[in-house]
Amino acid sequence: MAHKFVIEQNKAGEYVAKFKYNSEVIFWTEGYTTKASAKNAIESIQKNGPGAPVEEG
Repeated sequence: MAHKFVIEQNKAGEYVAKFKYNSEVIFWTEGYTTKASAKNAIESIQKNGPGAPVEEG
């Protein structure tokens, strides 16, 4: 699969959920103190993201 979510720790020790496509980071979340919070962020993106509108500025 060319795309995936990855949870990594940043230099501050926080957990960050990243969305990667072909090993390139497309976007990432804020840092969370627990891995469970990062997993919740991924679940929220998967649940709410498909129907999200696109805004152009």
